[in-house]
Amino acid sequence: MALSSPPPGGRSPYNRDPRRNNDPFAAIRRNLRIKSPQIRVISPEGRQLGIMDTPKAIALANQFNLDLVEVAPNAQPVPVCRIMDFGKYVYEEQKKHAHSKPAAGRIKEIEFTVRIENNDFLTKVRHAEEFLDHGNKVKLRLKFRGREMAHTEMGFDMIKRALDQLSGIGHPDSEPKLSGKQINVMLTPHPANKRKLRFTAREGGAAPAEAAPPAQP
Repeated sequence: MALSSPPPGGRSPYNRDPRRNNDPFAAIRRNLRIKSPQIRVISPEGRQLGIMDTPKAIALANQFNLDLVEVAPNAQPVPVCRIMDFGKYVYEEQKKHAHSKPAAGRIKEIEFTVRIENNDFLTKVRHAEEFLDHGNKVKLRLKFRGREMAHTEMGFDMIKRALDQLSGIGHPDSEPKLSGKQINVMLTPHPANKRKLRFTAREGGAAPAEAAPPAQP
């Protein structure tokens, strides 16, 4: 039996701070928080156990080391509660929700080096463009090796060239930043109707002209 959804806008009895009330399961009453003096009880196997006094039903749930959970608070003549493992129920629901998320919207990573060859550079930029066109965010990362850390400006120039090549399909969330031995920047795709492909063609269209390769630093 599916649990009733928490009432929209209702304050959770398990979370006293309304600013942090973002748990969709928090408003589901269970055990001592069940207010009705009598309830209709369903066993862990789904059998109807009839109407009981709430304290007796809680004691029965305790015998199984389980929870008494209110699954139909508005049922008549009394609310319906089920004996179950509430923690397991929440875990299973969260897992199902996570698996139902669409592929678009994930973060993809593209890695560069300071002395990358022009063809490799363009290949990586082309992959980034494809990811962005599919609605993914893209993280550009440039790693410094050995003494290259003495010339971080070369790394920033490389990332800037990549951003320029991708300007028609996405925009950086912030300026590129040096963190340890690497430069990072996150790109978000433009709205679908404002994306201009430079390297790849959508189905049914001609391939755009490939941009000239950047000069080798």
